[in-house]
Amino acid sequence: MSLHSFPLLRPPGGLDPGLIRWQAFPAGEGSVQAARRVLHTQLEAWRLPGEVCADAVLLLSELTTNAVLHAGGGDILCGFGLVADARLRLEVHDHGPAAADLSPRLPGPWEESGRGLFLVHHLAHAWGADRSPLTGGNAVWATLALRGR
Repeated sequence: MSLHSFPLLRPPGGLDPGLIRWQAFPAGEGSVQAARRVLHTQLEAWRLPGEVCADAVLLLSELTTNAVLHAGGGDILCGFGLVADARLRLEVHDHGPAAADLSPRLPGPWEESGRGLFLVHHLAHAWGADRSPLTGGNAVWATLALRGR
């Protein structure tokens, strides 16, 4: 999937700025936990259902973890917003080189990592990646349906 309409959380027709949140985090230890905390607080303020909140926090955690591991320095930019068609959109932008392969894979039972995009693929309504015009690195996004699946 490709990101054709940057900035993604400001689609044509505009959105209420209160329905969008951007937050920068250093690409290092503690950033994943901080991103989860900020997202959880915002989703509670938007009064989203608990199941959506749990799935969104897990998705952002996986996307942010990948960005921390492959960011190439600089800050990680996380965006989340309520968009058209009753969806929550999550985005993580980093400064890393182009990701070679973003295909979800299921690692062997003894591997300790590598399940992130597999989880994203199965939890998200849709997801994709492209180069970020905001950071020059990668932009990986996922959407969740707010009603039904």
